[in-house]
Amino acid sequence: MSAKAPRTGRIARGALAGLAVARAGVAHLSHRAQGIARSPEDSQQARAAYEAKLGRILFGALNQLKGTALKASQLLSMELGFLPEALRSELAKAQYQVTPLNRALVIKLLRQEFGQGPDDLFAQFEPNAFAAASLGQVHGATLVNGEGEGEAVAVKLQYPGMAASIGSDMAMLRSLLQTFARGSDSLPKAAIIERVLADIEAKLAEELDYQHEAEQMRWFRQAFAVRPDLVVPQTFPDLSSKRVLTMQRLPGMHLNEWLATRPSQAERDHFGQLLFDTFLFSLFELQRLQADPHPGNYLFMPDGRLGLLDFGCSKALSASFCGGISAAWSALLRKPRDYPCVQRAYLELGLISPSLSEQEFREQLMPALAGTVAWQTGPFVAEFYDFGRLPDMPRPDPAQQRQAVGYLHSVTPELPYFDRAYLGLLLMLRTLGARVRTRNSWIR
Repeated sequence: MSAKAPRTGRIARGALAGLAVARAGVAHLSHRAQGIARSPEDSQQARAAYEAKLGRILFGALNQLKGTALKASQLLSMELGFLPEALRSELAKAQYQVTPLNRALVIKLLRQEFGQGPDDLFAQFEPNAFAAASLGQVHGATLVNGEGEGEAVAVKLQYPGMAASIGSDMAMLRSLLQTFARGSDSLPKAAIIERVLADIEAKLAEELDYQHEAEQMRWFRQAFAVRPDLVVPQTFPDLSSKRVLTMQRLPGMHLNEWLATRPSQAERDHFGQLLFDTFLFSLFELQRLQADPHPGNYLFMPDGRLGLLDFGCSKALSASFCGGISAAWSALLRKPRDYPCVQRAYLELGLISPSLSEQEFREQLMPALAGTVAWQTGPFVAEFYDFGRLPDMPRPDPAQQRQAVGYLHSVTPELPYFDRAYLGLLLMLRTLGARVRTRNSWIR
């Protein structure tokens, strides 16, 4: 059964958003009314049920809107510790299934952008997309003339109406989270929520500007020139615009397709090491991350090189942020753990208030973060780590999650991108079952 197309009309999207907000409001009133007669023993269970219900309402609306709404859902679900687990797990169900553009719409889009159809722009153009995601689809083609004549390229086309829907989709997210916040102490302060949502909104607009993505690809292509084992596709400016991106088509397979060939442990370790080293090199040397942690953004090439795709979501990092991550994680790994150093690093990162006492930090906040911290830093405990044994991401105890959120003072703009990129890395390495040398000069 084919998926429904994203609703791009403002009235249709507004109606869906309004219905979701109304349903969330009813759920909130019901939760409060029933809470009057609830015993303390039942309150925790009722809270979890309420959070899960709001999550289903939110995801249900986003799943119908698709496009930028569903992309925002996926990004929010990867903010570790930001949302209550019941709500986060619902948003994590985001699946990018959209009806592909038909040939008439493909021709229309190319004519709008370049004044010509695919048969004029390319020597050969595949009418059926070979890849699709939340915001666009990718077609195979070959160049017709110029320096790259006959070269195989990938042409990414943006779905119609995506840019116009960002504002209304994010307004719905704000309304739903505000409704949720009125009945729960499990969310951060309103200013922190707004900062995260504003950043997601800005990045979605950036991701829908394919000229910006082409600039990022050129930057990373040059930066990775010292790493011959990494490949970033060349872009073709004359065949690219804000809604169309033409790039070199690299040979290779995506993760699941490559794993289906039953690669050896040595091959899995090789690519796992490339993925791990690329993350650390990007974080601490380039101070810029490719921050969309999706297996479809990597190609396992037949000559052993790793192809890097999709730079629509990237983030430049400050030296102070990178230094803060290095200092905090290094201190967390020391035996005994260097709590004063961890607290200083968290303070410099803006995560905690200067008024938080050392005793509160050590006895209240750190126990609440213990599970997440252990999971994040575990691969660095020894020189080598077998990611095939990486446990599931811990589900925080609701009471501890609320306690941690209560101490959250601010969220530096870089942190969500770091969290997403690192989470994506760990999950990919676990899928690979790679054994990786994790000892390095930055986290020790």
